[in-house]
Amino acid sequence: MRMRQGNGSITHPSDLRFSAPAEYARILRAAHETTMSGTPDSHLSPSLIKSWQRSLALGINPDQHRPLHRHEVSEARSLSAGHRLAAVMPALSQLLADETVTGRHLLIVTDHEGEVLWRVGSKQALRLADSLEFVEGADWSESGVGTNAISEALVTGAPAQLFSAEHLVRTHHDWACTASPIRDPLTGQIVGVLDVSGPFESVTPDSLRLVRCGVRLAEELLKSAPVPDAGVGRSGQLTRRNEGTARDGGSRGQLMLRLLGDEPSAAIDGGSSRPLTLRRAEILALLASRDQGWSADELACEIHGDAGTGAAIRTEMHRIRSMLGDVLEANPYRFSSTVNVVTDASVVAAHLRDGRVAEAFAAYPARLLTRSVNLAIGFMRDELNTAVGASVRSSGDARLMLQWCTSDMGSSDTATAAAAVALIGPDDPRCQLVSARMARVDRELRA
Repeated sequence: MRMRQGNGSITHPSDLRFSAPAEYARILRAAHETTMSGTPDSHLSPSLIKSWQRSLALGINPDQHRPLHRHEVSEARSLSAGHRLAAVMPALSQLLADETVTGRHLLIVTDHEGEVLWRVGSKQALRLADSLEFVEGADWSESGVGTNAISEALVTGAPAQLFSAEHLVRTHHDWACTASPIRDPLTGQIVGVLDVSGPFESVTPDSLRLVRCGVRLAEELLKSAPVPDAGVGRSGQLTRRNEGTARDGGSRGQLMLRLLGDEPSAAIDGGSSRPLTLRRAEILALLASRDQGWSADELACEIHGDAGTGAAIRTEMHRIRSMLGDVLEANPYRFSSTVNVVTDASVVAAHLRDGRVAEAFAAYPARLLTRSVNLAIGFMRDELNTAVGASVRSSGDARLMLQWCTSDMGSSDTATAAAAVALIGPDDPRCQLVSARMARVDRELRA
């Protein structure tokens, strides 16, 4: 729908976002009511409506919902001190925060799951946020509080701006939020979300540009920021940049392998990712699976079966070295002692070993090398998927179980689906999608 201005020109209602925000908010509120009554309104994008539907399926009530709280405010503030992003907060505050008496917007930074870790703003802005429980420790993900800019940034991996009634929850309709994910320059994984929120009259055409500038600043600072702890941190991101030494006493390089999903890649010392062919990804996955290494004949058998030859493996090894450098040693083939190798699959496994089930699931977007039909890779794929599913089921967290059962990885996990239904009851609307999917799986197995 387009509207005619007083001067006769034609404009789209969304153009009023900055020129007439109150009028645009009224249009969106009407669209919200129409859509909630069952008739999707054309003023709302299909992707936004899908996000609302997902939120509603997770039990979000547009009239009454309060955010989930993962930690008390004091606990969240303590946790934030050891987070990877703590080193960049002073610069972000200087660039984006407004703590003056008349300041209207808040600077918010969350972790990679949407839990608020920092918020900076005037007393007036903080009081408004308090009324929404927009505080440290609150879960601002889609499942925590419904559709908002932070949740959209996490779901899409891209910047997002939500204005007034584009938010699902009605108490958020007086707000506008602009958010973008912050990625670890070493791994490319999301380590948090940067958000600027305030009354919808405070949003400007520059809001999105400023948030993007803040993200670029944060990611640049992360390249040289000290890592708080060795190993895999609470954020679920790799923090092993300075771990270990080589046999000759020198520092070790970093090889990051992305093996989850169908686009495998490798990166050296935080550099750009280099795509891997499926065959080379299979070889590297097998090399990463055991420390003692593999002979050329063993790898040939695992990769090519009885028809495999050591010569074919040696050719692939030469190509891998040409692409990645001296990361491999021979006789047997194994990773060099001068490189620290981490895979995204090993990040998931590390979380499981330490009992961090929610973090393991968050770091597990897809199964291992989903397009590989190699038998050994298939066993590794099933082992990890079964471990994640069993851990989710044992967590006793019904919300996490429902998320798992509606993911591609847990879509056929009838045991976890039954456990979730038993916890929250079969009549709970959140169970309907899971129950329907499990019924389909049962029909397919019987066919």
